[in-house]
Amino acid sequence: MNFDDFDKRMRVFEAADDHCVLPGIFMVARVDGRSFTRLTKELHPFDAPFDERMRDHMIETTRHLMQCGFRVVYGYTQSDEISLLFHLEENTFGRKTRKLNSVLAGEASARFSILIGSPAAFDCRISQLPRPENVVDYFRWRNEDAHRNALNGHCYWMLRQQGKNAFEATKHLEGISVADKNELLFNNNINFNDLPNWQKRGVGLLWETYDTEATNPLTGEATTAVRRRIKVECDLPIRDRYSAFIEAIINQSLTGGQ
Repeated sequence: MNFDDFDKRMRVFEAADDHCVLPGIFMVARVDGRSFTRLTKELHPFDAPFDERMRDHMIETTRHLMQCGFRVVYGYTQSDEISLLFHLEENTFGRKTRKLNSVLAGEASARFSILIGSPAAFDCRISQLPRPENVVDYFRWRNEDAHRNALNGHCYWMLRQQGKNAFEATKHLEGISVADKNELLFNNNINFNDLPNWQKRGVGLLWETYDTEATNPLTGEATTAVRRRIKVECDLPIRDRYSAFIEAIINQSLTGGQ
């Protein structure tokens, strides 16, 4: 059998479920850790509810994903998840979701495993967002999720430290309001508003330009070169100011700034 004909016939089965994101649609990838509760509580006992070592591993994994061959204009991480906003004109792999999901999950798994020193796995899914306001809503959603998880996490682990088991602590928090949770922490000498913003709102990574000294290769004269680097923002704005922050990143990318 001619191999080219054989190859063409068999690839039909491999690509039967291929789906490509249409041009003009924003893509956001969400990369999530798999079984990270066991990884970070049993195999690597990090501090609860937050540990700067875990935060830094997630930041470095996000940085890696922003530099591993895709045109990513904004990265965001909270807890064990990462969200990546691609440039509107990103066309790697022909925008095939199967390829994007598998490569991003693999890259994140490999980088985080090296950082933590043991096998770690991530999955990935692509959100297809037709309008800039949908992109803003997506990142507002993850930002608010970070806030909710931080409040619940601090309450839960405070109760655990007071002697409650996992079931008792979870049961204690069922059905109580956000105000009551804040009050619970405040009555135990924890002012939720005073906690680091990276715990409550996550961390953003975005590109910035900077000037650096260089030499003109033709004349040998000293000159200034413009370079790009990733800026890590651990004090993100909140609510409407965060919406404006995301809008500015989108607008900058659409006008050729990124």
